[in-house]
Amino acid sequence: MGKRRTILLGGLAIVAVAAGVVGVRTATFAPGDIADGSDIRLAAPPPFDLDAATAHLSVAAQFRTISHQDPAENDIAEWDRLHAWLAATYPATHRAMARTILPNRTLVFHWPGSDASLAPIILMAHQDVVPVTEGTEGDWKYPPFSGTIAEQAVWGRGTIDDKGSLVGLFEAIEALAVQGFRPKRGIYLVSGHDEEAGGSGAVAAAATLKAAGVKALFTLDEGSVVLRDTPVIDGPAILIGVAEKGYATLKVTADAPGGHSSMPPAETGVTTLARAVLAIADKPFPIEMRGPGAAMVEALAAHKGGATKVAVANQWLLGPVLQGQLSASPSAAAAFHTTIAPTMLQGSPKENVLPQSASALINYRIAPWNRSADVMARARAAVGDAPVKLSWVKPPNEPSHVSSSNSLGWKYVAAAARADAPDAVVAPYLVVAATDSRSMEPVSADVYRFMPMHFTLKETAMIHGTNEHMTIDSFRRMIVFYARLIATSAG
Repeated sequence: MGKRRTILLGGLAIVAVAAGVVGVRTATFAPGDIADGSDIRLAAPPPFDLDAATAHLSVAAQFRTISHQDPAENDIAEWDRLHAWLAATYPATHRAMARTILPNRTLVFHWPGSDASLAPIILMAHQDVVPVTEGTEGDWKYPPFSGTIAEQAVWGRGTIDDKGSLVGLFEAIEALAVQGFRPKRGIYLVSGHDEEAGGSGAVAAAATLKAAGVKALFTLDEGSVVLRDTPVIDGPAILIGVAEKGYATLKVTADAPGGHSSMPPAETGVTTLARAVLAIADKPFPIEMRGPGAAMVEALAAHKGGATKVAVANQWLLGPVLQGQLSASPSAAAAFHTTIAPTMLQGSPKENVLPQSASALINYRIAPWNRSADVMARARAAVGDAPVKLSWVKPPNEPSHVSSSNSLGWKYVAAAARADAPDAVVAPYLVVAATDSRSMEPVSADVYRFMPMHFTLKETAMIHGTNEHMTIDSFRRMIVFYARLIATSAG
């Protein structure tokens, strides 16, 4: 009886100590060093004509600057028409900024600053849009390239991704130039022509800037928004992308003798391939609470408080529970591990012919703490001695570096965003897709990905989807944000 009592008391003591540790860690928990920009004095935005700006976005949406999978299908004349329209619509901008049109139709504008000792800023928005899926045109409320203004919005492919940002930047710069603004810090506006098809234009632009000796204070591009129903807090958050995942596509090939399908061997090239693909997919990268995703969760949990804060502050005890919750949602889990997605299969050219070669493509989005070498090593370990070949479709894009969440550049972006959404939580964010801004790392101290649009999670589905549209209210916020940011950081 005495021994049992001793064990019980020992167990209670352990529980008491654990409870004390949980209490102390929760009470003292604070997110990493994330500045909110409250020490930045924002410049007032210049006046502008919102109706005229809305009409301009409508026209921009009508240019069919569609990046097809095969560039030969692109109508290059549409890019030239867009450039001519920008020059005619924004004359003050074109007087203030020197324009360079790279051979591939990417645009680089430069507004020199009066103080050459100050690092410039780089602002980005791409010109191209994705195609509308054939056969879905009738599902749109308004034709996808009509730029229809209705229901307090501008409708059309690209109004959000990314002509809203492009036109918003030009409207902001035009208003500043008309007002007589003269920057102390130089301003570069880079507009890639093919972000939706690999971003070769941004690569060329970065090479041009590097050759000119540019080292910017920060770069700002698309990539995230003000989310009104952010998970964890179920409220608004300013999510500023500080990094983006890498991109790689693995080709798995199974060679076989081929032959007639009426006399199949015990295992065909297709079955060999299927086993290999399943083996790779069945060995996922683990969920890890680290990097920008973890920083975001910590910032949100500190604001939320309660059980959420307890769980995040005490991952030594509740980490498995937290990881289990993240794993339940593919969209949430994507920020915490390298994802594996088999996407394309190719085999025989005819239904009754055994293929001599069967192949599959597996797309990876690589977390900041992994590299393409880790992906290849994991895939090779998964397939073991299976008779398949593994190769990259093209050289992988490694994950970007993680930009600071307390630098001067971050503070400028955060302050301009908070002016529009003062009650929102500011948090770093990992962009799981790819943007042109990744190419600016060699010429920029920090790279951020943020557009000041207010979305719900459901509304984000229209990006690249049916009924893409920019609300006039979001467009107004965008112009004001860019104007404030430029006038404050470069003024």
